[in-house]
Amino acid sequence: MSDQYVELEAALDRVVEAARAHLTAVKVAQGRIDDDQVWQAYVHLNNTSFAYDEQLLDTFGEVTPWDVESIDPDEADQRFGLNVGGLDGAPAEDAYPQVISVRQRRDYRVPSVGALLRVAQAARQSLVPEDAEREQVETVGEAVMELLQAGDGSLATLDVPELEPLDGLLTVTEADKPLDLEAFEDSDGAGPFAPAEGDHLVGRLDEHPFPPEDLDDAEPGPA
Repeated sequence: MSDQYVELEAALDRVVEAARAHLTAVKVAQGRIDDDQVWQAYVHLNNTSFAYDEQLLDTFGEVTPWDVESIDPDEADQRFGLNVGGLDGAPAEDAYPQVISVRQRRDYRVPSVGALLRVAQAARQSLVPEDAEREQVETVGEAVMELLQAGDGSLATLDVPELEPLDGLLTVTEADKPLDLEAFEDSDGAGPFAPAEGDHLVGRLDEHPFPPEDLDDAEPGPA
């Protein structure tokens, strides 16, 4: 076997190894978007496939069905904004060390306090064992907390007829440090949401669940 054939076999082995490494990274990522390990494995698989294709063309004048072009990892990082690092295992610098803080406020009107308390009581009963003592839900705030706890904190649990949504807002802020829950008392509802020095507000989305109708633009009906 000539040296060319040996090099070609070695190039093919590298493609197979890269494909297995890519599959392993995909399995570990479990569908996470922009996973660094998956991206590194993808670039490596792409480039080993390209190298094998070029070698096969030079040796036998044949090509593979893989329509790939060589990828420069550094150029791809700049183009797509990904923090990939080298394939040699060297740690890569974090291209975006800041923290993104998403904060939301949503207000509700309570059409019927009694109806809301009954819904919250039913939610509490579904979570408490039958042989345990079930305390009564007595206030509106306690009722809303009960619904949130039943839904593991999801605001979707508040989409019930017993709560009428009002205007709300959502903000996205770039922060230097993540939230430190131990720095605030449990009774402090304002501190954790207050912007810290150095925070930068990226944008704000206003929520209008029931936008007012523009009566001036409405077409007149038949006389």
